Amino acid sequence: MTKPIVVVGSINLDLVASVPCLPSPGETLFGESFYTFFGGKGANQAVAAAKLGYPVVMLGRVGSDGFGEQLIGGLRTAGVDVSRIQKVDGASGVAVILTDRSGENSIVVVPGANGTWSPSDIENHRDVLATAGIILTQLEIPLDTINYLAKTAKDSDIPLVLDPAPARPLPPALLKDLSWITPNETEARSCMPTNKLTLTDLEIADSLLAAGVRNVILKLGARGALVAARDTPVTLVPGYVVKAVDTTAAGDAFNGAFAVATMRGLKPVEAAEYANAVAAIAVTRRGAQPSMPSSQEVESFMERERNSHSGRTN
Repeated sequence: MTKPIVVVGSINLDLVASVPCLPSPGETLFGESFYTFFGGKGANQAVAAAKLGYPVVMLGRVGSDGFGEQLIGGLRTAGVDVSRIQKVDGASGVAVILTDRSGENSIVVVPGANGTWSPSDIENHRDVLATAGIILTQLEIPLDTINYLAKTAKDSDIPLVLDPAPARPLPPALLKDLSWITPNETEARSCMPTNKLTLTDLEIADSLLAAGVRNVILKLGARGALVAARDTPVTLVPGYVVKAVDTTAAGDAFNGAFAVATMRGLKPVEAAEYANAVAAIAVTRRGAQPSMPSSQEVESFMERERNSHSGRTN
């Protein structure tokens, strides 16, 4: 029986405005377009994995407002098992996102229903967590719940991947319970146990490993990803050159794809290469969940890249 990927995290509605450039404090700009998309880092990662053809169960919460049923419907349409999503009184989570012409973004998240998660909710879902081949989580639900989830996963010997976003300091005990942590450079400097701001990528990864995390992937945007695992030599996995239009869910695309590749038996460096390809495709499209590619699209993209590289070197 195939063990599913279980995602524990946020489910949001994204309110996205395109602007010529990100505004400075106090500055008012005219926007160029406005969209609403299904989002939330947890839901994004669940959709990324499901669209790659792997079974995914989402544990999350939506509000009793008009957004809640829409958000569940979007996940269901993408192929995610939504049977464990709960509705609670109040507002669903929302994210207000500005994207500029280069594809860079600025995001404000209002947790809503996502903020009502507690450690007791992890206990209530122990049965489905016990079936997981790998667990994905992020920091858009309360930190005490993440702490409890990580300890539960470690005690059950189930790999847990933490995407430490939004960036914040992390307690040492949590770092020691993680199988994988996957920060970008900004997030890494917030969560690692040092105040030094001038560390190299390798020093950042080494610092996280020394803090007790078993494996680190440092997401470097267009440069790719640095894989630093206890049983794998430190490796920089190059990114793909694409024209980005919206980087909003690039990290979520990476994490969902990394989990799928890992569950399909790829080694960490190979899984990171696959995840880089998924993220590269995602940034060429607008929206979080709508940007996630299918497995066939990824295979075609990687084949074109291999052929292009072969042509340049011959």
